[in-house]
Amino acid sequence: MVPLKRRKVLSSGAGRTGAECTGNNGEDAVTKFPEVVLFLLERKMGTSRRGFLSQLGRSKGFQLEETFSERVTHVISENNTGVDVRTWLDSQDQGRHRPPVHLLDISWFTESMRAGRPVPILDRHILQEQETNEAEKVVFSVPSYACQRRISLDNHNTIFTDALSLLAEKAELSNEDGRGVAFRRAAAVLKSLPRTVTDMEQLKGLPCLGDHSQRVIKDILENGVSSEVKLTTQNERFKALKVLTGIFGVGTKTADRWFREGIRNLTQLRNSAPSLNRAQQAGLEHYDDLNQAVTKDEADAIGEIVEKAVLAVSPRSEVTLTGGFRRGKLTGHDVDFLITHPEEGKEVGLMPKVVSWLESRGYLLYQKTTRNSYLESEDGPGRPSSNMDRFERCFSIFRLEKTERLNAKKPEALAENGAQPQEDVTCSISGHMQLQDKDSQDEQPTGDKLWRAVRVDLVVSPISQFAFALLGWTGSKLFERELRRWAGHEKAMSLSSHALYDNNQNIYLRAASEEEIFAHLGLEYIHPFERNA
Repeated sequence: MVPLKRRKVLSSGAGRTGAECTGNNGEDAVTKFPEVVLFLLERKMGTSRRGFLSQLGRSKGFQLEETFSERVTHVISENNTGVDVRTWLDSQDQGRHRPPVHLLDISWFTESMRAGRPVPILDRHILQEQETNEAEKVVFSVPSYACQRRISLDNHNTIFTDALSLLAEKAELSNEDGRGVAFRRAAAVLKSLPRTVTDMEQLKGLPCLGDHSQRVIKDILENGVSSEVKLTTQNERFKALKVLTGIFGVGTKTADRWFREGIRNLTQLRNSAPSLNRAQQAGLEHYDDLNQAVTKDEADAIGEIVEKAVLAVSPRSEVTLTGGFRRGKLTGHDVDFLITHPEEGKEVGLMPKVVSWLESRGYLLYQKTTRNSYLESEDGPGRPSSNMDRFERCFSIFRLEKTERLNAKKPEALAENGAQPQEDVTCSISGHMQLQDKDSQDEQPTGDKLWRAVRVDLVVSPISQFAFALLGWTGSKLFERELRRWAGHEKAMSLSSHALYDNNQNIYLRAASEEEIFAHLGLEYIHPFERNA
């Protein structure tokens, strides 16, 4: 006798009979506990995790509603307070009468899954809704991904974020990138909070705050400083690697090798005479300048020169200041510019002309240009060898005249004082400067340079990729990492500074603006000045 096929069940809560539910792999599973109807609150849990837990619950014979309804008997949440869940429920009711429901922590759900049946509800499973004092009312709540948060430069928790950022740097210098990211994610959560943390109870349920980060925060709250951070700043290896990696062109592996060879500072490096490449030689020569903060006025002054160079060789091309300065920062460690042309293909060959223009006028102390190696594949983007994009790019050390900085800052004052910009300068291959105006050179006081060296990156993007390049080069680094993580984990997409690929539809999603990219990702648009994760 051929058995009857089970009736298909609707994927949403509406219309489900209670006799059946969808199990693993889309198969139907018989409901074993008709008196229990569960609803998993997505808030702080995330779409992917909620989908996995829903599938697990149905495979065990539980009923789970996709949307909240009067049938629900148990509301399950993760990293939320009872007040948070009750507030959410009240927003769903809109004044309608609703039967009482159990507000339970995720622990009840996981224990029930292990037991294969609904376990008894104990006190530790119940979300407490009453507020006993004022301190408990100031419990913070933020989304799980940094790209969902609006993080301005107004940081109320600098004492904690500075400590966590230093520990992140320590981890990165030890090639422990995973630990570094964990500390930076924790710091980003604290940066997003609307007020200063005063009690560990305020952090309950916040994402990305691991045990290690919480120990650091607790130590600072109790003692004013972190003992681990204090020991780190006194650590000989940490101090040496910070100095050595501060040299342009020197990474952690090279710095660590030098440290193991006994090199601890710049003097020892110069005296030991290891083989240095061109970038490292330039970085060592201009070390003090390159480790001095670049101001917004200096960035603007360089921007005027770069724009002049670009328009001289391609009048319709466009130059955009990116990086931290686009996010509203007043200082930075380098200056980044994105260059494009409104006609696709017209940007090809632009970079060599711009570099030649700058070199002929002595603006470049060092430069290295890489070609565009990006190719769009019909099969979708392959996994890149590194997170660095593949645009045509010029890594450079720029020579910025003091008069140019002053002109950008106070042009009216210069005019009143009769100050004039210096003549153009020429640059030899070795990087030594020779002023064309000999009088200006003779008047330069000893030990008081009339120029400084600044790190500058120039990037050329086709107009079809410009929105993605602008998003990627604006940062912050963690914000971009979180965007890519969101795209992959929550949307099954691949995001880079070149393109966005939908792995489910097997198509590239085009965008002419950052707003369109956020829309593709199902995210609310975050303005550049709120991406300071």
